[in-house]
Amino acid sequence: MANIYAMYKHPADAAAFDRYYYGVHVPMAKKIPGLEAYQVTRGTIATVGGGSAPYHLIATLTFSSLAAINAALVSPQGQAVAADLGNFATGGVDLYIAETATI
Repeated sequence: MANIYAMYKHPADAAAFDRYYYGVHVPMAKKIPGLEAYQVTRGTIATVGGGSAPYHLIATLTFSSLAAINAALVSPQGQAVAADLGNFATGGVDLYIAETATI
């Protein structure tokens, strides 16, 4: 398995971010070819020590492999989702890709 981690920093307007994210961005992202699962955090994100984290929301998109992620990213749907980030992620977003294993 392999994941994309989209770590959205605190936006200028959290309510506007949430409306756009769930109403427009998520439906677009769910059409990315090869996507097997889509998870998002709920509520406040805290550090293990109890402090506040610099993130408003973390999304985990699961694919069968790194090759599947690479194919998804160059697909028309993947390109549209990437281009859409500027429409709502006013605080910025950190994107990571990693292979995963159950141990």
